[in-house]
Amino acid sequence: MLIGKTNGVKGSEITPPDVYLRRREFLLGAAAMGLLPAIASPAQAARLQAAKSQYTTDEKITLLDDITAYNNFYEFGTDKTDPAANAHTLTTTPWTVKIDGLVDKPADYALEDILKGITLEERVYRMRCVEGWSMVIPWVGFPLAEFLKRVAPQSSARYVAFETLKRPSEMPGQRGILQPLPWPYVEGLRLDEAMHPLTILAVGLYGETLPNQNGAPLRLVVPWKYGFKSIKSIVRISLVDKEPPTSWNLQNKNEYGFYSNVNPKVDHPRWSQATERRIGEGGLFSKRRETLMFNGYGDQVASLYSKQDLTADF
Repeated sequence: MLIGKTNGVKGSEITPPDVYLRRREFLLGAAAMGLLPAIASPAQAARLQAAKSQYTTDEKITLLDDITAYNNFYEFGTDKTDPAANAHTLTTTPWTVKIDGLVDKPADYALEDILKGITLEERVYRMRCVEGWSMVIPWVGFPLAEFLKRVAPQSSARYVAFETLKRPSEMPGQRGILQPLPWPYVEGLRLDEAMHPLTILAVGLYGETLPNQNGAPLRLVVPWKYGFKSIKSIVRISLVDKEPPTSWNLQNKNEYGFYSNVNPKVDHPRWSQATERRIGEGGLFSKRRETLMFNGYGDQVASLYSKQDLTADF
């Protein structure tokens, strides 16, 4: 959404890391040449440069080729390489998100309207997957709270429910008799989690439009939780008063809890969560690193769970 489309182009051909790191000159130069789409105006690009988030990690960023080629997005296949191979079939424009439930301003919002008046930020976040691998991703997005305040949650709202697109004609993983998950994919957060400033809606990464395989055109990013909580290709956001169903919990509630906070002390029944492998740091036999509680964001989010037993509320 910032520089151009990535579909069908290798990541290494779009934004080399050395160019990306010279971000101010690159984006402002692109704005001056009129290369930025209307959603990311030159003014937004300039504001993006100034938006140095306190939540951004200074860890080494995962290469774009790795971020866009190694994904979980079962709507396009269950193998890690399937989304990159198959997601080009997804049509992402126009895009509408239904906002309903316990809000004063329910409506079908075009993506352009959601982004109207929004200041985009860059947030470099650690992202941890439940299978034991992780990445450091430079997202482009905005706090979810910023949009939720606009739709005015009612006092009875306690949770936020999310729903992914269901479109078998363009999502080959949704076709066939045997399906790995019930569709559409659904997720949820407690309202205070959704309103936390770490929680964002992402529209891009590495200074580019969000690739289809990474959840275009709009996805959730919750960096202290396992990756499957960060639902992709969102078409519906509902404010509700009861804990909403979530796809992996529906599939196997003994292995995937509602909260799914990164917690090295709570193992998945079939593997340990105490260590992780950072994608791009060697192969399967490279040295693993210790998993951090709340994925390293404990100082910011631990207070949300001060009265909970996180071994029970996993």
